[in-house]
Amino acid sequence: MVLLTLLAIAALAMVRQTVLFSVVILASIYSFLIASVMVIYDAVDVAMTEAAVGAGVSTVLLLAALHLTGSTEAPQYRRQFLALFVAGVTGAAVVWGTLVLPPFGMAEAPIHTHVVPRYLEKAVEEASTPNVVTAVLADYRGYDTLGEVTVVFTAGMGVMLLLRRRSRRTGRKQAEADT
Repeated sequence: MVLLTLLAIAALAMVRQTVLFSVVILASIYSFLIASVMVIYDAVDVAMTEAAVGAGVSTVLLLAALHLTGSTEAPQYRRQFLALFVAGVTGAAVVWGTLVLPPFGMAEAPIHTHVVPRYLEKAVEEASTPNVVTAVLADYRGYDTLGEVTVVFTAGMGVMLLLRRRSRRTGRKQAEADT
């Protein structure tokens, strides 16, 4: 409960900030808190990924982007009620969707009665891997994992291209100023 409260505080603090450096640091803290929640739920692989990508790589890329742009948010002259409405409807849809899920840890949940027993019985035999976790991530969910890696790679390349473009533009302006 403490971690969830800290998550809510970090999220609210990010929304209220106008200094983008503070937002980046709070986002990094949020990622570490989410990683801690994942450890509590025994999803250590997800926790390590969140800590590495969410807190590590994302923070470095965002700090690099701030270095090239500026650290203060442009003031908003009008209220964004449409964005608030869309966010509220999306949040309500997510909460409504979770109401039909079985309770956490329920032994009779469909995933525990159909998928898990099959993975545990057939994983080593079908996948020829040393453990069940590797079999699930690499063989049974291989396309899903490939899709996740592709999304992360594409996002990283997009950020790098944007930073490179901005760096070139800044370099040209500096060269023109020197002449």
